[in-house]
Amino acid sequence: MMGDGFFLQSTNSGSKENPKKTNANKKKKKKRGGSKKKMTTEQTIAYKCVSEWVFLGQSSLGSAASSVVIDDDFAVLMTRSKFSEKLVFELHSHSICSDGFLSPSKLVERAHQNGVKVLALTDHDTMSGIPEAMEAARRFGIKIIPGVEISTIFSPRGESGSEEPVHILAYYSSCGPTRFEELEKFLANIRDGRYLRAKNIISKLNKLKLPLKWEHVARIAGNGVAPGRLHVARAMVEAGHVENLKQAFTRYLYDGGPAYSTGSEPVAEEAVKMICETGGMAVLAHPWALKNPVSVIRRLKDAGLHGIEVYRSDGKLAAYSDLADAYNLVKIGGSDYHGRGGNSESDLGSVSLSVLAVHEFLKVARPIWCSAIRDILENYVEDPSELNLERIMRFCKTKICKGSSPINCPNNLIDLCLSSLFTTEERQNGELDAIKLKLSRVSINQGDIQSPTSK
Repeated sequence: MMGDGFFLQSTNSGSKENPKKTNANKKKKKKRGGSKKKMTTEQTIAYKCVSEWVFLGQSSLGSAASSVVIDDDFAVLMTRSKFSEKLVFELHSHSICSDGFLSPSKLVERAHQNGVKVLALTDHDTMSGIPEAMEAARRFGIKIIPGVEISTIFSPRGESGSEEPVHILAYYSSCGPTRFEELEKFLANIRDGRYLRAKNIISKLNKLKLPLKWEHVARIAGNGVAPGRLHVARAMVEAGHVENLKQAFTRYLYDGGPAYSTGSEPVAEEAVKMICETGGMAVLAHPWALKNPVSVIRRLKDAGLHGIEVYRSDGKLAAYSDLADAYNLVKIGGSDYHGRGGNSESDLGSVSLSVLAVHEFLKVARPIWCSAIRDILENYVEDPSELNLERIMRFCKTKICKGSSPINCPNNLIDLCLSSLFTTEERQNGELDAIKLKLSRVSINQGDIQSPTSK
């Protein structure tokens, strides 16, 4: 997991170590052929920036950055006085809100067990699991990036190749998307199409002499969850038509397969534009699954694409890294974890991202997210309604307790929200100062704002 990642490690001067064990560890490190070496200036700057964002609202790193070193497998180490933890980013995961096997809470718990510190929940065509994930993340000290994986169709439009499905990852700030209702309507249309697609797939399977009922698939998907191919595949396994999920896809459900069907997916460029217009960062998911990756990447870059997945649990894919360089796109990656179990699936946190890769991701994402947060705050200043206040708090680490006496909302917002939304440098922005000044003149009657920990 740690091959190209980075983590924090502390030394406890009061603990006693077994001398034999210590010597064995030293010999083991010597055999690996590497000795610790100081980070480059670029790595040090990147580490400080990433760490500040990860620990927003927590105590300052202070002078500890001076003791940062990097060992021979590129894992950044940092001495802290009180605790030791890996700092791992997981940027692609799914829950039962789409086609995953774990609830958002259980997903966060597993991420915590695997040492993940920053988790992006990217369910297919829905953000319904984000609030639950956020609540669970507070208990485990994990930072959540609200995300969604949008199902789209890419049409060559006169170019060589055929139409094919393309998935776009969207990453948003802690406050979520701007124009949330517009994005939700966009996603709801895709989810509606999933129901139609699943029924078409079942019909095709029945014609192939593989009897399957809609009720069976709907039960597996769960109430309110738009069914996907994975739900159909699970029903096929339970019905005894195939031995496992892989067989269901390789024989029947693969793109263009005998039981494959499309729904009401939007054109890929439209999804990228929607993400950009709602304050998100757009990233092309698993480009290695595409038939025409160059055409897709070129067209989506013109539409506003910010990055592509390049890293997997088995390392960086050079061909897609080169494409990212050619089109000036950020390189990221994630496990695409669904919780199926078994050895065939990459686990949460198994994709190692270097500190420089994460820094490049945040360098692109943070200005987008900060602008989105300012827009959400501006909307509240212009219309200090309960609805606009709830938009600020949708995914934020604060809650509104109704029924209390009127209070000065802005001061609470600044104290309880802004420190967890903006870094020190970002809080020095002139536009944000102007918004805070306007907020200081606004008050509400809806109730008090407090941290969940104060309950």
